[in-house]
Amino acid sequence: MANAHRDQLIARHAKLEHSLATELKRPVPDSARLRALKREKLKLKDAISAH
Repeated sequence: MANAHRDQLIARHAKLEHSLATELKRPVPDSARLRALKREKLKLKDAISAH
């Protein structure tokens, strides 16, 4: 059960990584969106580390 939750967190983390990369490729990246994505990614990283 815990592994399934951890796997779900890792998948969400990877999706955020992709979203960040996509945003950075834009001609004018949205700094507010980048901040929000990075903040969420960090929260997920902490949650993954806690497992």
